[in-house]
Amino acid sequence: MRKITFYISIICIIGLGSCTSYTTDKEIRTSIEKDIAYLADDKLEGRAIGTEGEQLAAEYIAAAFKKYGLEPKGTDGYMQPFNVKKATNPHEEAVIGDAEGGITGRNVVGYIDNGAENTVVIGAHFDHLGYGEEGSLYRGDKAIHNGADDNASGTAAMIQLARILKNKGKDKNYLFMAFSGEENGLWGSNYFSKNSTIDLGSVDYMINIDMVGRMNEEKTLAINGVGTSPVWMDKIEAANTDTLKLVTSESGIGPSDHTSFYLQDLPVLHFFTGQHEDYHRPSDDANKINYHGIVKVVRLIERLVLSLDQEEKIAFTKTKDESGDSPRFTVSLGVVPDYLYDGQGMRIDGVSEDKPAQKAGMQKGDIVMKLGDSTIVDMMSYMRALAAFQLGDETKVEFKRGEELKTVDIKF
Repeated sequence: MRKITFYISIICIIGLGSCTSYTTDKEIRTSIEKDIAYLADDKLEGRAIGTEGEQLAAEYIAAAFKKYGLEPKGTDGYMQPFNVKKATNPHEEAVIGDAEGGITGRNVVGYIDNGAENTVVIGAHFDHLGYGEEGSLYRGDKAIHNGADDNASGTAAMIQLARILKNKGKDKNYLFMAFSGEENGLWGSNYFSKNSTIDLGSVDYMINIDMVGRMNEEKTLAINGVGTSPVWMDKIEAANTDTLKLVTSESGIGPSDHTSFYLQDLPVLHFFTGQHEDYHRPSDDANKINYHGIVKVVRLIERLVLSLDQEEKIAFTKTKDESGDSPRFTVSLGVVPDYLYDGQGMRIDGVSEDKPAQKAGMQKGDIVMKLGDSTIVDMMSYMRALAAFQLGDETKVEFKRGEELKTVDIKF
């Protein structure tokens, strides 16, 4: 056995055959832990776009791309700087472009050029909320929002996929991107999709990795965008050799960076392990990450991508914008829904302080079965029920806690 290993090593060294190095799960996990520890450290002060912390994070990602042999594919080395002039009133939109002034953000872009006709884009946003001035759900004193799950987890996973595919994927080119400005409105991916450093016509599909650090005990993984190509479901199911519990949705539109590519008529997928009570709060820290779960996500994406490596460019399918069907509501229970729950009712994944649910004694894990006169069967029926109420209204909530059915009074 030692002689065989020795001869294989010699063949690899002198180039008489093709040898692929294998990255172990342990190596992947160790690197992910290191990357998240850095990106979600207080010294980066929450990685808000346009800050020193965002720049430090971008430089760290660029160094990782260089380490794993990716070519620079930004407009300034690995960087693609862009400027944003924020809206001055609620009726305007931010202006994203090259004009002077405003906020300067930067995407980080690395490329594996295999001389192929088609290119696969794999991306993750790396920015977060800084001290929580905008977008935070925290109501305490000013505090750093480290965003370990959102989205140091996706960024670390994306870096490991670059490491793996540099040695494995040979029949397509691979573009890896860390986007900035996602938290403000998909600014970085929007800019890239309209100022691409490659021909978007050559792009086969785009994979977006956003918040993959909190896989639950049921090993649930949400994959959005499965309707954007007819090949997705069969390929995903074949790649799911770890038998993760997959929750899928068809729409290519969603509150993350895959949307920018879907709007360019490209097949997309968004990988997500679910929202939680630390979402957009200072408590989203590295010590709460499920690192084993991230490795599972990386391996599934690896298998999926490699299953398409030698195939023709996949077909694009337009999907219904499911977000357009969402009812509008002006009140809230003050809970974080468990978006991965597929049972009857709406399961609570977190409860906000001093909000109606918390005041009524509701807890994480409770399953809302009835709100007022409306029976709750899923998230959509829950949102429709909320839409019937106004600030100051009073009603009853019926919910399950374990096997016990409870009813409480609430006031919005």
